Amino acid sequence: MKNIVVLGSTGSIGTQTLDVVRALPDDFRVAGLSAGRNLDLLAEQVAEFQPRMVWSEEGRDSVDGAALVPPEEMVTEPDVDLVMVATTGRAGLVPTLNALRAGKAVALSNKEVVVMAGELVTRVAAEHGAPLLPVDSEPSAIWQCMRGEDEPVRRLIITASGGPFRTRRLEEIAGVTPAEALVHPTWVMGRKITIDSSTLMNKGFEVIESRWLFDIPFDRIEVVVHPQSVIHSMIECADGSVKAQMGPPDMRLPIQAALAWPARLDNGKLPRYDPLAWPSLTFEPLDPARYPCFATAVQAGRREQTYPAVLSAADEEAVHYFLDGRIGFGDIHRVVESVLDRHEPFDASTPEAVLEADRWARREAAATAGFG
Repeated sequence: MKNIVVLGSTGSIGTQTLDVVRALPDDFRVAGLSAGRNLDLLAEQVAEFQPRMVWSEEGRDSVDGAALVPPEEMVTEPDVDLVMVATTGRAGLVPTLNALRAGKAVALSNKEVVVMAGELVTRVAAEHGAPLLPVDSEPSAIWQCMRGEDEPVRRLIITASGGPFRTRRLEEIAGVTPAEALVHPTWVMGRKITIDSSTLMNKGFEVIESRWLFDIPFDRIEVVVHPQSVIHSMIECADGSVKAQMGPPDMRLPIQAALAWPARLDNGKLPRYDPLAWPSLTFEPLDPARYPCFATAVQAGRREQTYPAVLSAADEEAVHYFLDGRIGFGDIHRVVESVLDRHEPFDASTPEAVLEADRWARREAAATAGFG
């Protein structure tokens, strides 16, 4: 029985994590839940799973008898075995570092944590012998393929669905609406990551994520468009053999892989892969003209220092403005690129430095978008 904490329990990954727990009650117990402002859903979760710790941004004294414990403290409690970081953006950084320093296994869905502070996060994990388990579907696929491989891999091949505008005429893309961008062709995800999937910013994030999680140079990471989202990623071994991780596009599969590690648990509630349901699997090159955010993200990752933290923060702000109808779809890249161009980088080896870069980028993003 693993005692787990779920940060971001009312979001898309958080609720799907609890779906897995619900299906496997003999394997997992919820020790703590934290959420934003969806207090009604949080109260339902507390009533069902009976955690002893809870937190919300509203700051109540307790929720149905559970003690109010901030996430950065909740994750270090002695009885906690694993922390699911299902938040988005900078909110996950300090709790992740605290959990790793306490030697806890961290199931990381919040890719921005590694984008912001990849060198710092992986170093802390190594220093404290804490497992860092990717939940994002593509890094999870790579991680699963690499299990059992003793030799360094030659190449990582990350797949991308291409998002909702893969076949849209280029001249039409800049004017798409938030409602259009939120209709992903294969995955059901939260709002922010869905927009990042439509710009392919998320794929640039995953390249940065993979560089740090798997200690592999950028030049050995490739991205191909795979519209069916069945092959989640591949690795090429030294002898040229290629391994792929496959399955239906359902986030509960990589969630359970991380929660159950090192075991493989039978969960009858999860979908099974039927090759006849996908008789044709296709691949296409990534078109840089269609997805300018991708190249911008990878360039920021290559430049290291505080550039990735600025990238993550500026993108989060730009996506927020777009979803609020305050800027256009094409302005997301403009805002991010402009903020990066003005950034004077510094060392990102401490959480304080990363968060300072994050704050600077948010201010600059607001000014660039005309709201500062």
